[in-house]
Amino acid sequence: MPHRWMFWVLQLSWVGLAGVVHAAPLSFNTALDLAERLSSSLVANAAEIGAEQSSILPAGALPDPKLFAGIDNYPVSGVDRWHINSDFMTMQKIGVMQEFPNSAKRQARVEVATASVGIAEAQRQVERLKVRRETALAWLNRYYLERKISLIDELDRENMILADAVKAQIAGGRGQVADNLMPKQEAAQLADRRDDLARDWAKAKSNLRRLVGAEADAPLVGDPPSLTVDPKYFRQHLHQHPELQAFAAETRKAEAEVHEADSMKKSDWGAELAFQRRSPQFDNMISVQFTFDLPISPSTRQDPLIAAKQQELARIDAEREDMLREHTNDLDDSLADYEALSRQLNRANQTVLSLAQEKVDLQYASYKAGNSDLTNVLAARRELIDQRLRVIDLENQRDAIAAQLHFTYGETAQ
Repeated sequence: MPHRWMFWVLQLSWVGLAGVVHAAPLSFNTALDLAERLSSSLVANAAEIGAEQSSILPAGALPDPKLFAGIDNYPVSGVDRWHINSDFMTMQKIGVMQEFPNSAKRQARVEVATASVGIAEAQRQVERLKVRRETALAWLNRYYLERKISLIDELDRENMILADAVKAQIAGGRGQVADNLMPKQEAAQLADRRDDLARDWAKAKSNLRRLVGAEADAPLVGDPPSLTVDPKYFRQHLHQHPELQAFAAETRKAEAEVHEADSMKKSDWGAELAFQRRSPQFDNMISVQFTFDLPISPSTRQDPLIAAKQQELARIDAEREDMLREHTNDLDDSLADYEALSRQLNRANQTVLSLAQEKVDLQYASYKAGNSDLTNVLAARRELIDQRLRVIDLENQRDAIAAQLHFTYGETAQ
């Protein structure tokens, strides 16, 4: 379709103008802040932390006291049977009783609740980094797609200049009439590329909208930040990764549960105070009673529970070691990818692009001199186009890996 590319330019421009009307331009850091504020998973994490914090105080509190009421020594036989005021031993009583778990058990329960807060906070940090990492990648993906679309627009303008040059060659008798069709074919191929990019751009904006809401419709502003990739720094602070810190919190919780299980070997106790009312002809009384737990069989009760909690500690330690190895491997892989992409990008910028441009210039000069045909010019131009698009892809991949490294290993340490 003639000038189909102009439709996409107008459409993208209209979307950009609509964004200006409804929202300020969206920078990289603004997108990160918006994603954090709008993340429902972070809201859920905050609620979980609040719930765990609220459980600390009651964890160490005494159980609620109990009120009891009843009758002692109620006769059921003899001359006074079924009479409550005849026998001097019959008493109506009311009282309260309180249980007192041993102090080690109460302290261990507080430690368990406190460690649960630590786990929830570590999980929030894991989720926070995930949100920031996903947002950074979504912003970068849209940014580099828009770079490609701008490049296609530039290539379309170049193609128009080429079409005029071809017409001049034909008019001067140095070209074939069929050459007049080739720039149109090139324009159609560029339009196909633009369609693919416009599709990917719409998907990228939709993905960004999932993270930052309606602000994703705003135009992007600014360039990607220069994120430092320091392998030595990342490796030195690898243990500070939130997923590994979560294991430390789980370890503290499991240790507190071991202490709680061990405290069950110590006796809990309770106290009762009762008022006992008798018949008017007899005196009223009070009574006090104490109860004590007797952990007489720890080998069948407490010891197996302690062993189970100690096995939980062993499991956590093993999983933490496995997670550390996994992160170490991921870090090494990402660093290797980053180094390779950086070298390829430098080579493309310093050598490949200039060679491709030189080839186009030579072929075009030869064509204008009548020493070459247009097919060679277009072939060289396609190579240059592919290289320019490849450079953008390399920049995108390199910056994406830098963002992944920063929001996985770098920002954690900071």
